[in-house]
Amino acid sequence: MMFRPRLISALFTLTALLNSCSSHATGQAKYSVRKDVVYTPDQWPVELVADLYQPKTSGSTPAVLLIHGGGWNGSERRNDMVGVAKQLAKHGYFVMNATYRLTPDWKYPAPVEDLEQALSYLRSNAGSLGIDTSRIGTFGYSAGGHLAALIGLNPDNRIQAIVAGGAPTDLALWPNGKLTGLLIGGPLQGNEAAYRTASPVNHVTPDSPPIFIYHGSEDTLVPTAHPHALIAALEANNVEHQVYWINGRSHIMAHLFPAAAINESIDFLDSLLKNSR
Repeated sequence: MMFRPRLISALFTLTALLNSCSSHATGQAKYSVRKDVVYTPDQWPVELVADLYQPKTSGSTPAVLLIHGGGWNGSERRNDMVGVAKQLAKHGYFVMNATYRLTPDWKYPAPVEDLEQALSYLRSNAGSLGIDTSRIGTFGYSAGGHLAALIGLNPDNRIQAIVAGGAPTDLALWPNGKLTGLLIGGPLQGNEAAYRTASPVNHVTPDSPPIFIYHGSEDTLVPTAHPHALIAALEANNVEHQVYWINGRSHIMAHLFPAAAINESIDFLDSLLKNSR
C-alpha cells in the first residue's frame, strides 16, 4: 500500500499542533537557532534553506542532518522535525534541519543531490559552525527516513550513523505507487534501474555505517516489509544496527507519539558520535 495524501496531510497538521504546544525545559536553552540559512550555491536549480541549531558548548561538536518527511512532495521542516531538532541540540548536536526539492516538480535524484549539498555545506563551513566533520549522522522519518538512509549508505558521503524512522527501504514493494511514481517518474515496470538505485536496501555493504531503525508495528502506509527488508540486508552484511518497534502504532501515530524511539535513537547516536571520543 502506498502513502495516502489525506493521511500525510493529517500527520503534519497534527505534528504542527503538537510542536506549537511544546516548550523548552526550564532554564535557558543551551543552543541558538539561525533560520532560513541558504545552503545551496548560486548555480543550484533552486535556492534551498535550512534552520541551523548550534549548541552552546566548547570545542567542536557532532552534527546531524535532519530530514523531513511528506511523501517526497510535501511537509514543512519546522512542522515535521522541529521537536527532534530541539532534542538533538539539547544533547549537544549541531543540527541542520533542511529543505529539499519536492515532487511533482522535481524527481529523483534531485532530493538526494540537495541533501548531499547540505552535507557539503556542513563540511565546508565546519570551522565557523564548530562541527567535527568526522562525526556526522543523518536522521529522518518517513520519506525523510528513506533519504537519510539513502544518502547515509553512500560511502562517498562519509556518514558515521543513520537514524531511519518509518522509512521506505525498497521502492519496488510499491510497483504502482502514486508517490513513488512521482518520485521516480513512472511505475516500476520500465524504471527498474531507477527503483533499484533509489532503494536504500540495495546499497547496504559490509562497510555501511551503523543504523537505528524505528517503525510502528501497525504501520500500513509504510508496511513493516520495509524495515524487515533493511534488517535482513544489514544482518546479511554484518552491519551494526538497532531496531525499535513502536508497538500498536500506525505510521502517523508512531511519528506523533514515538514512545522511547527518539531517546533511544539519541543514545544510539551518542554511542557512535560522542562516547567513542
